[in-house]
Amino acid sequence: MKLLEEKIRREGRILHGSVLKVSSFLNHQMDPELIMQLGDEFARRFANDQVSKILTIESSGIALALAAGVALRVPVVFAKKHRSSNVFGEVYQTTVHSYTHDTDYNIVVESEFLRSGDRILLVDDFLANGKALEGLLELVQQAGAEVVGAGIAIEKGFQEGGSLLRQKGLRIESLAIVEKMEGSDIFFRNT
Repeated sequence: MKLLEEKIRREGRILHGSVLKVSSFLNHQMDPELIMQLGDEFARRFANDQVSKILTIESSGIALALAAGVALRVPVVFAKKHRSSNVFGEVYQTTVHSYTHDTDYNIVVESEFLRSGDRILLVDDFLANGKALEGLLELVQQAGAEVVGAGIAIEKGFQEGGSLLRQKGLRIESLAIVEKMEGSDIFFRNT
């Protein structure tokens, strides 16, 4: 998606450790018009998949998932990174390693929000090593639901997550795939 690629080129910053900082428009401060356009694009790409719910992980994926949920007119569920006092009863849970924060999270979703028969679209801001998506896939499997695919804003194509998940049969629609980052230059895969 050229609009997103241009925004990344203008405002993205490359940090140590192959970190792409897009805090000015995607995951700290948000550009609402851009977020809604990304949601519309996810909806366009998954329009024929009979999505019944969208699942993401807190917190950076929530805005994108909500925008896609508005466009697809389906509920949005987000996995919480901690089981808080307002999460009770039966839950689906698994452990996810965060590359950015270099820590493990026990993510949870109350079982009433994911059901057998649901057709789930996974949505997230980044795909690098694929651990967040693997965790979300595990939650959907525990629920006996079906994943129709994953909508990703920015994929780091030079890291293995996307390739490994595609090899396992997951349909991934990434709106921008970063092929490499050198100095202050960001290069995108032609999609």
